Amino acid sequence: MIITRSPLRISFGGGGTDLRSYYRKYGGFLIAAAIDKYVYITVHRRFVDGFLLKYSHLEEVAAIDEIKHPIIREALKLAGIKERNLEIASMADIPAGTGLGSSGSFTTALLKALHALRKNLVHPSELAEQACCIEIEKLREPIGKQDQYISAYGGITCFEFLPDDRVKASPLNLSEQTLLELEDNLLLFFTGYARSASKILQEQHDKSTRSEEAMLENLHFVKELGRRSQRALEGNNLREFARLMDVHWRRKKERSPIMSNDFINDAYDIAMANGALGGKLIGAGGGGFLMFYAEDKVRLRDAMRERGLTEVRFRFEPEGTKILIQ
Repeated sequence: MIITRSPLRISFGGGGTDLRSYYRKYGGFLIAAAIDKYVYITVHRRFVDGFLLKYSHLEEVAAIDEIKHPIIREALKLAGIKERNLEIASMADIPAGTGLGSSGSFTTALLKALHALRKNLVHPSELAEQACCIEIEKLREPIGKQDQYISAYGGITCFEFLPDDRVKASPLNLSEQTLLELEDNLLLFFTGYARSASKILQEQHDKSTRSEEAMLENLHFVKELGRRSQRALEGNNLREFARLMDVHWRRKKERSPIMSNDFINDAYDIAMANGALGGKLIGAGGGGFLMFYAEDKVRLRDAMRERGLTEVRFRFEPEGTKILIQ
């Protein structure tokens, strides 16, 4: 049996500039952090022919082309799997559709397991690019590249998305003191809403493709916020980083009327009045997790609990997609 895992992620700045419609013209930049919440994949050979697939549904089919799950089907093809007697199962610490990059984590974990089955070594950059190929090229999802790359690389990483489709990855240069302080003061709260990011990202993609001035100006500004966030974090100025998160969220909401809703806006305002120095909604928008930087964490936790939001505590994950058992 092969077991792999990929970390989920949170974003620190620059999100949205990893979409092809933007970075191929202007280049993208963002900072993402892997966290200790994971997607797990198990693969092993069955004693009978056919594929048995266990995820949110159950499938048993005779051939790859009969598989309904699009990512599993395309990953088996891309990895060149010849076996016809595999059982594949997935589990996750956090539900899909909550803004933590679960689809990218699922794809990288699955590909890692299939490469292990074939005894292939694969570099994180290759793993990430193969995952992007499946989701963006083959399945034509209107998504960016950050989820696949941060799940493959892990850590707290700066990514530059170049117009020629190359991606440069470099670790954020944090002191140990800053890393521990950042980890202690960032809090995640589930809004209770799960959603598909496709509609919001499709709208951004279409507007960027048409070179709509308002969308491009917004993304240019958000990219600059990502670089300013990098300088603040590497300069141990966490209060400035928190302020930039707040600016980022307010500008991000301008991209689409479905980016937020009354409940999320109200919860955000309550948090900012009760100890949060800055925050943002993680992911494309519309639901998922609110993240805040707070020095008065007890006050913030009490306020969010009264509002009905559930906290998910986390630590940073220094490693990317890995094999647990082979």
